[in-house]
Amino acid sequence: MGNICRSPTAQGVFEYLVEEARLSEHIDVDSAGTHAYHIGERPDKRATQAAAGRGIDLSRQRARRVEATDFARFDYVLAMDSSNLDDLATICPQQHQDKIQLFLEFAEDLSQREVPDPYYGGNQGFERVLDLIEMGARALLEDVRQRLA
Repeated sequence: MGNICRSPTAQGVFEYLVEEARLSEHIDVDSAGTHAYHIGERPDKRATQAAAGRGIDLSRQRARRVEATDFARFDYVLAMDSSNLDDLATICPQQHQDKIQLFLEFAEDLSQREVPDPYYGGNQGFERVLDLIEMGARALLEDVRQRLA
């Protein structure tokens, strides 16, 4: 929504995995929110701390809102929950609708399809979000690798 918790965490985790796989030259990663609540702000301190505990740096990121050009620029436009998925579908040009999906749809072994918003909870919620995002990001990277092959 505001691009300070889940999405920057997903960006950081995915960038870490892409770097680890030595695919940074081939894969561009970014995150954005569907609302303008926090434009220009750093990720939530709790998200930054949780990610840092796993060796992932979110400190260079700044919140931004999804732009119309994002749908043409990226091959994947992923939402953390169905509310944001609906918001994306509303603003996405018809020719790019097939790019929009839930982030956790890639983690087929996971029964959960939405990443819960940890904003109003405690640190435990940010750790759970990281767990889910790591599973989704690994599965997403496998999907990207298959496309690149």
